[in-house]
Amino acid sequence: MASTALQNQLTPIQKVALLIIAFGVERAAPILKELNETEVERISIEIARQQNVSVEVLSAVMEEFYEMMMANQYIVQGGLGYAKEILEAAWGRKKAEEVLKRVEAATEVSAFYLLQTVDDKQMTNFLQNEHPQTAALILANLKPMQAASILSELPEENQYEIAYRVATMEKTSPELIEDIESVLREQLGSVFGGGLSKTGGVESVAEILNSVSRASEKNILTNLRERNAELATEITDLMFMFDDIGKLPDAAIQMILKEVDSKSLALAMKASDDEMKEKFYKNMSERAAKMLKEELDYLGPVRVKDVEGAQKDILEITRRLEESGQIVLSRGDDEELLE
Repeated sequence: MASTALQNQLTPIQKVALLIIAFGVERAAPILKELNETEVERISIEIARQQNVSVEVLSAVMEEFYEMMMANQYIVQGGLGYAKEILEAAWGRKKAEEVLKRVEAATEVSAFYLLQTVDDKQMTNFLQNEHPQTAALILANLKPMQAASILSELPEENQYEIAYRVATMEKTSPELIEDIESVLREQLGSVFGGGLSKTGGVESVAEILNSVSRASEKNILTNLRERNAELATEITDLMFMFDDIGKLPDAAIQMILKEVDSKSLALAMKASDDEMKEKFYKNMSERAAKMLKEELDYLGPVRVKDVEGAQKDILEITRRLEESGQIVLSRGDDEELLE
């Protein structure tokens, strides 16, 4: 008990110093290389100050470090709910909550970062009853794919209002952030901390709209144009649309085409101009290009909804290739890429 009490009195930098001592020179060296000069200097000073540290205190610090690493690993693997479930089963509810709070404090994890681990359906239900400004602040601080999924499920009349508020959002007051985090703690029952920094803007909306359903994208942009045409243009200039695939280097287009079947491609190209079609033909074998042309000729009248769906599927493939680092996307009027 005495060692635990003493351990709790240590500052985070003192605990790091003790861990470095416990690790030894060989194991500590790679860690120190990852830190900046100021951090290394502060740790070195604390190491020099440590004298007659008891084995009990050192063991307690190492145990705390181990617990926090395990908790952080579970959060990364399956989100906060998964981490809580595993840790409660292993250590009991009280101990699990204590460890998660320490992880939160040590890593300065914000409420909105941890919201990325909350089930989308739960988040959608929560946002349906919240003010558009609150919903905008939350979506602006989520990953674009998650924000897009949630926004697509919200009522149409709410979608463009929230998107508009994200696009025009300025720095949010600390008081509003505290109020929202308080509501989140109460409604979602999770461990949250402070530290919001993202403030929305047209870039955030463009990223979100890149991944929403085509119906939601159309609804939001149509209403945004009516409300603020200049803002809507700013957003669309930053978005990556189906026609933008034609502006990519040939190597990137070829990689995309490898992932798409000819029927889906023909359907997606139904509304494309001749220049776009020629760009695709150019990056296919003669046989594949001939088959695609035949597919287009025999396609006949198709529903706009089906064309948009096919284009969305190809865009998802394109973004997946970008995320894996296999291609680089140029958006709007970005500078040209050298092949």
